Amino acid sequence: METKLTKLLGIKYPIIQGAMAYISESALVSAVCNAGGTGVIGSGGRGADWVRSEIIKTRQLTDKPFGVNVVLKDPERDDIIAAICETKVAFVTMGAGNPGPYFKILKDAGIKTIPVVPNVRLAKRVEESGADAIIVEGTESGGHIGLMTTMALLTNVIPQVKIPVIAAGGIADGRGIAAALLMGAAGVQMGSRFLLTDECQIHPNVKDKIIASTDTDTDVTGYSTGMMVRGLRNDFTKEFLKLERTGASVEALNELATGRNRLSAIDGDTKNGSVQVGQSLNVLTEIKTVQEVINELMEQTVTTLESANALLGS
Repeated sequence: METKLTKLLGIKYPIIQGAMAYISESALVSAVCNAGGTGVIGSGGRGADWVRSEIIKTRQLTDKPFGVNVVLKDPERDDIIAAICETKVAFVTMGAGNPGPYFKILKDAGIKTIPVVPNVRLAKRVEESGADAIIVEGTESGGHIGLMTTMALLTNVIPQVKIPVIAAGGIADGRGIAAALLMGAAGVQMGSRFLLTDECQIHPNVKDKIIASTDTDTDVTGYSTGMMVRGLRNDFTKEFLKLERTGASVEALNELATGRNRLSAIDGDTKNGSVQVGQSLNVLTEIKTVQEVINELMEQTVTTLESANALLGS
């Protein structure tokens, strides 16, 4: 399958594995690459030395292009970007801050830039600044989210820019991929779907928790702080929301949330940790290899696109 995204990155299928802190590392990233998509190392909560090490490990496991995600509010972002430029990965995805100051640095190192944008205004701005593509991520996604839905973002953004637009948020099967492509997206970014894979190193307790969940089982915390996070409902989210509804300070809420992602992903505490996953939970029912997942996704995508033709009587 050829799209603007596959041509831009030199990959077989228009699928990017979303970066997930404490989860997206060399084993998962390389497996996605070898299966025909492309993976992204998640630098959130990590330092430059760890990022450099994971890039080296990933190169030992695949000869396909892959990327690194940079959290632009991270105090170590400059050191992480320096490590990325030194090791020259194929592309960088960026969010939670202004990516503009880093475009030239990365482009001079031969690295493509793909920022995450939440609206048309910022999509136009980063295109003018030289972004190679953009990711629009709907509120249906897991982890840090915005307010707009994936469909609304695609409807609003795609006609306004010329660079490839990658859809993210709530896309967990081939029907979602086909829908995004028919809307005009060049590809998709998927995170939650890859949590239930053999190669994903997230704690087994988290995989079991996701499999046992249904469509209404997520909560969003952080509306009052401007740092909204979607995750499975548990003792942590209940405690956070109770405190948030009392008008607690940003400082108190941030203190409560600190370390919760690692607590679930690494330690396996699904009651007190932040189990970050998107809303499309009812298709997340089985652990498979990454290759099996991508094969299934592409079969579903093709079938759905062919059925779209049938609607026209062709």
